[in-house]
Amino acid sequence: MKYISSFILALCFTTAALVAESKETGWLTDHQSALKQAKEEKKQLLINFTGSDWCSWCKKLVKEVFTQKEFMAFAKNNLVLLEADFPQNKTQSKELKKANEALQRKYNIEGYPTLIILDSDGKQVGTMGYQPGGPGPFIDKLKSFNKPSTTK
Repeated sequence: MKYISSFILALCFTTAALVAESKETGWLTDHQSALKQAKEEKKQLLINFTGSDWCSWCKKLVKEVFTQKEFMAFAKNNLVLLEADFPQNKTQSKELKKANEALQRKYNIEGYPTLIILDSDGKQVGTMGYQPGGPGPFIDKLKSFNKPSTTK
């Protein structure tokens, strides 16, 4: 019983840390939660397939776009952000690894970074990768995928 209580307590702290991290960075890690939020807020869902600790183009995308004020302001008003990370040196829970691998198969991801854009109904409307030029051209490309929802 003591072991179970310790496990539950550790799980609560881990969950709290993940929630805090997602609020701090704006990036979610749970696909279903992200889909639900996108639908509720009528926003596009941007899925970032990344190798955050080893992929040089992924790191470049974070530095040049995702951490820039212009992108963060755009994302806050227009996007729900979901990270599907495939690190080599960071630990992830088995559940998160499994979920990310399922997303990778679903969208036929073959390289990193790959960004999948879904409309608020969860339908794929675009795919893109790293783009040079910073947040401006990146946001312009995202806007080109902004199609009206077909749900009535």
